[in-house]
Parts: sequence; structure tokens; C-alpha cells
Amino acid sequence: MVSILIDDDLLLRSYQLEDAAELFRTIDASRQHLRPWLVWVDSTTKVEHSQYFIQSSLYQQQHKDGLALGIFYKRKLIGGIGMHHWDHVLEKAQLGYWISKDFEGKGLLSACMERFIDFLFDKAGLNKIEIHFITANKRSAVIAERQGFKVEGIIRDSYILNGMFTDLVVTGLLKKEWKEKHK
Repeated sequence: MVSILIDDDLLLRSYQLEDAAELFRTIDASRQHLRPWLVWVDSTTKVEHSQYFIQSSLYQQQHKDGLALGIFYKRKLIGGIGMHHWDHVLEKAQLGYWISKDFEGKGLLSACMERFIDFLFDKAGLNKIEIHFITANKRSAVIAERQGFKVEGIIRDSYILNGMFTDLVVTGLLKKEWKEKHK
């Protein structure tokens, strides 16, 4: 189990099966907020879907294929952060994240990302982290820029969201860039 303490109130940790009901409730309560950006929201319609996600996440973590962590604020699940498409040869992966509507804009996600990026470079041994987001997701663009990610390109019609093709922005951050920024 992975656990990353951010501060006295904020913790990242591996999901456990007993988190499934709370995970589903958190997603369900922010469904309209998350739906424009995250394709998996529409397929999460019952607690069993969250249970399956957690089981799959724990399997991926065990086999070093990915890592999904819950964001817990004062012991309440408020979002998620993770790394997927882990390429062990190129030592890179993609970063994904979401936060419930009620906790957006409070700096919590940025604090979590900073510590998680440290973890990925220092403990997981990555050399590069990418964030991919659709061009309309201005909040993700700001988050990526704030953490030092550079736009590497826009891949046209490379993502389907809510039945529509959309362009995908690819940003990247190298370990050496992160270390230089955080001396």
C-alpha cells in the first residue's frame, strides 16, 4: 500500500476495497462537474464499478503497471490521482487526476500533485511524466503549467469524449527539469 502524507489534513493513499462506496458517492456527487473531461465517469454508475476499479488498481500497483491513489482531506475521499501507461523501458508514465467540485480551487490538488510528482521521480524511478488533456480543459492546462510541464504538442482528433472527437494536448516534465526547479 502506498501512502503519501501531504500535511496534517491531506493524504494520498492506495484505494482499498472498503473505499468503494465512498468513491462512488464522491464521483456521483460531482458527475456533472467531471463528465466534460473524464470519459470513465459515464461508465461509473454503481458501487460495483468502483469496486472493480479498486481491484484493478490494486492489481496494477502490485504488478507495477500503474498506481491509483485516493485524495483524502480530513479523512474524507475528495478525489483521485494516479499514474498509468507506465513504460519501464523509457521510464515514463502519464499522470491523471480529478477532484470533487466542492474542493476545486482550494490548492489541494496542486499540493497533492507536487508531492506525487516527487514520489514518481524519487521512488518510482521515472524520468518523464506526461499529462494529456483535451484542449477545452483550461484548468488542467493551468495545473500542468504551474507544475512545470511543457506543451509538447497537440494531437488532433485523438480522443473521444461524450461521443465527439477532440484534440489532445500532450505535456511533459523531465526529472532533471523538476529537480532544477526544486533545488
